[in-house]
Amino acid sequence: MTIRSRRETVTFKHPFRVRGIDRILPAGAYEVVTDEETIEGLTFAAYRRIATMITVPAEGRGGTTEMLSIGSVDLANAQAADASIAND
Repeated sequence: MTIRSRRETVTFKHPFRVRGIDRILPAGAYEVVTDEETIEGLTFAAYRRIATMITVPAEGRGGTTEMLSIGSVDLANAQAADASIAND
């Protein structure tokens, strides 16, 4: 079984929450890593998501970051909530 990682940067214009993270995160750009594994036995290449992680500022530690596991739906919900906030 092969595992691949996809990296992308997501940007939040406002402070936000993601379910599973106990604090409000500041607005800014965040790296999101999605790990996927191949689905065996198909006649074409297909992958299934097995993990989604986001890199966030570590709580109480200036300049350090931590990578936290999150749900892809929870990330999408946070992005939708950020986009629905009226522009300042």
